[in-house]
Amino acid sequence: MTNMIQAARDQVAALTQAAYEKAAAAGVLPAGVQVNATVEIPKDTSHGDYASNVAMAGARAMRMAPRQIAQTIVDNLELEGSYFSKAEIAGPGFLNFTLGPRWYGEVLSAVEREGAAYGSGSEGAGRKVMVEFVSANPTGPMHMGNARGGVLGDTLANVLARDGWNVWKEFYVNDAGNQINKFARSIFARCMQLMLGEENYEFPEDGYHGEDIRELAQAFLDQEGEASVTPEEACLKYMAEFGLERNIPKMREDLCKYGIEYDQWFLESSLHSGGYVVETVQLLTDKGWTYEKDGALWLNTTELLKKKYLAEGKTQEQVDKLDLKDDVLRRANGFYTYFAADIAYHRNKFEERKFDLVINIWGADHHGHVARLQAALDGLGLDGSHRLVIVLMQLVNLLQDGQPVRMSKRTGKAIALHDLLDEISVDAARYYFNNRTPSSPLDFDLDLAVRQDSENPVYYVQYAHARICSLLARMRESGAEVCGARQIDASVLSQPEELALVKSLAQYPEELHMAARDYDPSRINRYLTALAGDFHRFYNTCRCMVDDPCLQAARLKLADATRAVLANGLNLLGVTAPEKM
Repeated sequence: MTNMIQAARDQVAALTQAAYEKAAAAGVLPAGVQVNATVEIPKDTSHGDYASNVAMAGARAMRMAPRQIAQTIVDNLELEGSYFSKAEIAGPGFLNFTLGPRWYGEVLSAVEREGAAYGSGSEGAGRKVMVEFVSANPTGPMHMGNARGGVLGDTLANVLARDGWNVWKEFYVNDAGNQINKFARSIFARCMQLMLGEENYEFPEDGYHGEDIRELAQAFLDQEGEASVTPEEACLKYMAEFGLERNIPKMREDLCKYGIEYDQWFLESSLHSGGYVVETVQLLTDKGWTYEKDGALWLNTTELLKKKYLAEGKTQEQVDKLDLKDDVLRRANGFYTYFAADIAYHRNKFEERKFDLVINIWGADHHGHVARLQAALDGLGLDGSHRLVIVLMQLVNLLQDGQPVRMSKRTGKAIALHDLLDEISVDAARYYFNNRTPSSPLDFDLDLAVRQDSENPVYYVQYAHARICSLLARMRESGAEVCGARQIDASVLSQPEELALVKSLAQYPEELHMAARDYDPSRINRYLTALAGDFHRFYNTCRCMVDDPCLQAARLKLADATRAVLANGLNLLGVTAPEKM
């Protein structure tokens, strides 16, 4: 797909190389010199849109002053038919190139020609990537952290797909282990309290105290009857199944309302029932990475991490200073730990399902688990250090009236996702939760999220799209239709606001690629906010309904191209692009 930013960079390099070769053939520059020059976009583009350091980079090899080399190259440049209208020398020998009408016209043509695919790249080259995100314990409602992780993972998956990856989205259901046992005991305790009175049955201190547990207990009694509440150990399995059968569909429903659909909901229990956890731990044992102590089976995480850190370039002295510890894989009672199941799950991703890259969205409190899991996969020969990427996500602070909001009316605990979506639109939630880099804490202002003014970023961007749709509708009523990009004369676009808007449209493929490269889909939010700002400035300065039909056609095409790219980016975020507001 077309990337006009890169196309201009490439052309600067080609033009300067051709000029050098022409000058060398004429004997005014030394022949056969290989120059590793860079082409950059200057911060201040008032003197040029692209800058090459070819003269300074080649000065030593050519044994000439940079400005002399620069002047010779300028004298031999052939800009006719190129993207550039002129080239000038600046400072110690930079070559500054100014974009011409052809480039601006090609940007509008690319947006028109590629449509919804504009901005797409091929970096992924069809390779398989799994994005695993949310993966909340099915023991209660999803909270604000899950809300942020949900939109971050979903948007990242969309961005990766647009950059050429074959993307798979997965939710890992932790339906086994201690938390499920605690979940079942909590339901049991609430059943006993409902039957005997709260004062007559003690609720476990480490149990789940939310109102949702009380509701599950009541539903269990309503369906099964009090006679079904047999001694605790005998009915825990059924209570866990009862709770999961209701909680997991609720999670699906909440996430669907949030605009998130998964390719698979993978059950942790399937790893245990199929013997995959046992098999994975045995493989680690066969490779010499485990040992027994105090009746438990341990992973030699310390040695695995040392090997990993040394391979990454740390010195032996640095590694020796780290406080490294080993991990239990199988407890003395014979039960396998969550870490053992996690290793097995990721082995399944790489070895059984053949994913080239796996990306997990985790809360920042899991940072200590990252290197340990990668090292364990290294121990299995799966190169976890390079093929497993963990995107750590910081906390969300919910604000209302300038004050933190901590309590949910329904559960008495952290705000649940479904409570949040009762207060604000899905569009606002998805835009806000993706508005900062994952590594930055996020302040979510409920009051701002529902405001309909330029202070609200999602409103600001959506309003730009709606404003263009209204403009196009008015122009159609007056008989002016948007014409094809090849039919307009881009040279009439000369106002700073016009040129800035075209450059902003050209930036979209770059931003999309960098969002995929850096696993940071918030770049799309920042881009759309900037693009909306450039359009609003264009709209306020450059009238589209003018007497000059050539200028009117060009401005109308520019507005329509902006509408298309705004809709393109909002679609990536899972946010609607309204035609009226």
